[in-house]
Amino acid sequence: MVSDPYVETELESAWALNPTFDVAYNLGNTKYQLKKYKEAAQYLSFALRHWPLLKGVAKLRPRAEQWLAESRAQVGALKVSVTVAGAEVLVDGKRVGRAPLEGEVFVDPGEHRVEAMHLDYEPSSQTVSVAKGGTAEVKLAITPVRSEAQASAGVKTEGGGSATGARGVGPVAGPSAGSVEPLPPEKRNWVPVIALGAASAVGLGVGIGMTVASNNASADGHAQADAILKAGGGCPDAPAAYSQACAELRSTASRVDTFGRAATVAYTASGVLAIAAVTYALWPRPGTKASGKVRVLPETQVGYGGIVVQGAW
Repeated sequence: MVSDPYVETELESAWALNPTFDVAYNLGNTKYQLKKYKEAAQYLSFALRHWPLLKGVAKLRPRAEQWLAESRAQVGALKVSVTVAGAEVLVDGKRVGRAPLEGEVFVDPGEHRVEAMHLDYEPSSQTVSVAKGGTAEVKLAITPVRSEAQASAGVKTEGGGSATGARGVGPVAGPSAGSVEPLPPEKRNWVPVIALGAASAVGLGVGIGMTVASNNASADGHAQADAILKAGGGCPDAPAAYSQACAELRSTASRVDTFGRAATVAYTASGVLAIAAVTYALWPRPGTKASGKVRVLPETQVGYGGIVVQGAW
C-alpha cells in the first residue's frame, strides 16, 4: 500500500463511515508506514480482534501481527476499567470511548491523566506513567451524585444503607446499580461529509466532461457518415476508396461509446458518494431521541435506482 497523506485521509473517511476490520487493517498499515505508531497500534489491534475466519485473508494476519508488535514496542498501553458501564472515558482530555472499553488504549510513553465521567456519578480520575513498550492498568471507581436534599438529610447513596434526618425523613432511592443514562450527544464530525461531498462533485464534473466529449465525438461521427453518403459511398463492404473514411468513422463510434460508458460510471460514483454524504450527515448521533429510528431503504425501478432515508430528526 502507498503510504501518503492522501491515502491516509481517504481511509480515515472510510473508517468514519464503516469501521470494519479491513479498513482498520489498511489504515493501520498506512499509519505504520508513516511511523504513526500509536494510531497504527490502535487500528491494527482492532483489526486483529475482529479478524474474520476466511481463508482468503488468513495469510495477511501474520503481517498485521508483526506491524502491531513493532508499533506496540514504540508506545505505551493503558488497560482501563470503570465500575459503571456507559461511563465516558477520556485520556488527556480526549474521549476514547465508553466503558467497558474494547482492548487497550495506546498512548505515547510518559505521564497521562485518565478520567471517567457519567451524568449521574461523580467523575473520577487517575494519573499514571507508562514506559515505552509497557502497560499500565487503570481502575476507576465512580460514585453516585448526592443531591442537596440527600446531603442535608444525611442519606447515604453507597452500600445500600440509609439515614434519617431530624424530622424523620425516610431513605431516598438512588440510581440502581445497573442503570445507565445516555450521555450527551457527541459532536458530529463533518470531515467525512466534506470529503464525500468533494469527491461527489469531482465525479459529477468528470461525468459532465465525459458527456460533452461523447456528444462532440457523436457530432463528428454524424459529419463523417454524411460525407461518405454524399460521396456516394457506404461502409458496409466498403470499396477501397472509402476504407480510410470508414475506419475513421468506426474509430469515432468507438470513442463515443467509451466516453459514454465513462460518463455513466462517473455519474454513478458521484451519486453513491452524495448518498453516503447525506446519509452520514442526517444519521442521528448517539444519545439523541432519533437514534435508532432511521431506516435506509433501496429504491429501484426500470432505468432508475436510488435510496430512501426514513426517520425523524
